[in-house]
Amino acid sequence: MFDLSSIFDRLFPICRSITGPGLRESLEILGEYMPLEMHGVASGETVLDWTVPDEWSVESARLIGPDGNVVCDFAQNNLHLVNYSIPHSATLSLADLQPHLHSLPHLPDAIPYVTSYYSPRWGFCLTHREREKLQEGQYVVDIRTKLQPGAVNFATSVLPGESDETILISSYLCHPSMANNELSGPLGLLRMYERIKAMPYRRHTYLFLLCPETIGSICYLSRFGEEIGKRLVGGLVLTCLGGHRDTLSFKMSRQDWVGTPGPIDSLARTFADWYPKKFEIREFTPISGSDERQFCSPGFNLPVIQAARTVYGQFVEYHTSADDKRFMRIEQVERAADALAEFIEVFDLHDSHLENTHPHGEPQLGRRGLYPTINSPMNRGSSSDGFTDHRTTLNRLLMMLSLADGKRGLLEIAAKIGCGADQLMPILRELQKMDMIKTVAKV
Repeated sequence: MFDLSSIFDRLFPICRSITGPGLRESLEILGEYMPLEMHGVASGETVLDWTVPDEWSVESARLIGPDGNVVCDFAQNNLHLVNYSIPHSATLSLADLQPHLHSLPHLPDAIPYVTSYYSPRWGFCLTHREREKLQEGQYVVDIRTKLQPGAVNFATSVLPGESDETILISSYLCHPSMANNELSGPLGLLRMYERIKAMPYRRHTYLFLLCPETIGSICYLSRFGEEIGKRLVGGLVLTCLGGHRDTLSFKMSRQDWVGTPGPIDSLARTFADWYPKKFEIREFTPISGSDERQFCSPGFNLPVIQAARTVYGQFVEYHTSADDKRFMRIEQVERAADALAEFIEVFDLHDSHLENTHPHGEPQLGRRGLYPTINSPMNRGSSSDGFTDHRTTLNRLLMMLSLADGKRGLLEIAAKIGCGADQLMPILRELQKMDMIKTVAKV
């Protein structure tokens, strides 16, 4: 398994934005762990209702106080510079400087994250505590940035399945040094890629997309939207998978909002019903969110939902330097990715029925290692590893084989047995490995 903690440590210091070398470097690092095809859409190109901006890069940026001490230094923390600041050199009084400074009175020890992608301006961000200490006098502004023709970059990866009908797993890369609101999504996507790649059977093809938020998904849809719209059966946008909350939430798609929910909306609600302490539902809104807003825009209206744990805007550390590794917690991202991989494995079979390949008589399980070799009360208790007891697992296996008559799907079989469909997935994987169950298209 990939070590997400060490990958985080490589990605966190990089100054990312919606364009530029930091974005490409981050994609290249993730490309060491999953095969990525890089794409670029040139500055000035029209993408849907937008125009691709010039590319931004930073050489250095410092704010020096009247006493000669450095107040803000991009080299020390990339959040000190307003993202997409234009180059600027000047000597200013404190009064003239103040409109270009950003701090948070309610979070006095955190540096805010501020952007100005499409309106040219410059500025510095600092803690409110440091801002209050600033003395009267002349301040030296030295911002050495470049805005020049380049590209918006994004990357894709494909895991083929039995069908070319596609499931999308997407996340964004565009924020500098933040954890939950930036790296939890790509790290969760990386772990899900690893899990889905290891599935013994994939009914669908999986498309993984990493892009800068909003403009990246707009560039992707401008180039591939018509094509993917013909094949997409469901999608999942990953954001804010870390933090303190125990519950994962699904934001429904626009299809669900307007009264025509797709299979992925229905499954999300089913999971929330099965496991109310583990999953909950958020209704769709076009007002706030992540790239599901672009996929679900009325012209595309794709069946894409969003998954999050500690949601944007619902934690005070949001868009500040306080959103760090300690707040995000790698183990929370791991748990989220595992839970969402199980959700996707169930969804992979949403349009299939299961069929027992040995339906005449009870198949011999013992020679396949699926049945206890001695029939004794000793092997009917709990297993030593603390998981579901052997007898329950065996009973579910036998019931699954009996119900897999080519006329029922996984959800129907789970309902009949009286358990969650994800609880049957380990059994199903083993039966698939041994060619004892196959999937058939629903008629």
